[in-house]
Amino acid sequence: MQMIVRDAVKVLEKRFSQVPVVALIGSRQVGKTTLAHALAIDKPTHYLDLERPSDIAKLADPELYLSRHSGQLVILDEIQRIPGLFPVLRSLVDERRRAGERSAQFLILGSASPELLQQSSETLAGRVSFIELNPLSLREVSQEAGGLERHWFRGGYPDGFLSSDDATAVQWCEDFIASYVERYLPQMGVMATPVQLRRFCSMLAHQQGATLNLSRLGNSLAIDGKTVRHYIDLLQGLFILRSLPAWSRNAGKRLVKAPKVYLRDTGVLHTLAGLHSLEHVLGHPLCGHSWEGYCIEQILDRLPPGYSASHYRTHAGAEIDLVLEAPSGEVLAVEIKRTLTPKLMPAFRESMKTIGASKGFYTMPHGDRFPLSEQVDAISLEDFLELDF
Repeated sequence: MQMIVRDAVKVLEKRFSQVPVVALIGSRQVGKTTLAHALAIDKPTHYLDLERPSDIAKLADPELYLSRHSGQLVILDEIQRIPGLFPVLRSLVDERRRAGERSAQFLILGSASPELLQQSSETLAGRVSFIELNPLSLREVSQEAGGLERHWFRGGYPDGFLSSDDATAVQWCEDFIASYVERYLPQMGVMATPVQLRRFCSMLAHQQGATLNLSRLGNSLAIDGKTVRHYIDLLQGLFILRSLPAWSRNAGKRLVKAPKVYLRDTGVLHTLAGLHSLEHVLGHPLCGHSWEGYCIEQILDRLPPGYSASHYRTHAGAEIDLVLEAPSGEVLAVEIKRTLTPKLMPAFRESMKTIGASKGFYTMPHGDRFPLSEQVDAISLEDFLELDF
């Protein structure tokens, strides 16, 4: 299988000179281990897979074992399996700091967010830097055959995107979903059966881009809203689901306050929805919501640190798909349309005034950029991703 150079490589290698512990986090199968093995490091590396019993056995006395590898970069894969390692890492880092060692000593790989790895955030505070590795982005695969439409349909997980054909890609996604509902989510303490979890994920797929309604989901599954909330939070923490918060200011309007939820990878989304070809997607009511979620993921993956993202919607029906706020306070309004001939709607202009947006965009699948008004441009997704934020 061909190797695609990841944008995260340069960020990762730079962090090695800045902090003693670098944490590369992201969902399972996103390519963390492959990336870790491909890094150009100017010191010896030692790799431990914490899902392998033989490697776990080596850490029966973790301080003694890890002390033997001073001067090396130790890679600890699936760190969430042994959270008790974090205090040991803190102790070793502080000891080596006193001895003058400043460069990275540990690269930890995890399939859970810092919130789920809360102990690492607290125990290693001031010693660890988190980097999120997302599925392959459109910018990373732009030179691959099939380009945007192949990426949209198959999603960005490397094994799925690089499959020999669409049927193989769909089968990969089926296996990926099965691994979560049959093994990984139960390991995280979820008590539901695999059938119930698959049904829950399928319901989320069919509500792609909808505002979150815990009661409706709970009633459909015969579970309470608190349990639904727990499942949502867990899927967010495992990088499977994105919850896009509602824009909220004292705007003098009745605003929808619920977040919108999206399955982050469209390959997984399409498989859960039973859409096994691009033609099936194009003819399905889910098509527009799939495209919206896809564009949002590509845009958020591109944003520099410090930006915040939300959606805007009033009870009267005015909405903006994506509101981007820069650290400087500048606000951008983004409407996502799967059309080459977007038309500027008065409600969009009015909404821009409400949120104080200085610039608006209607993103299209492709085509040249052109103005819709003095403040609003139509622009292709790929050109939008090249803007200087």
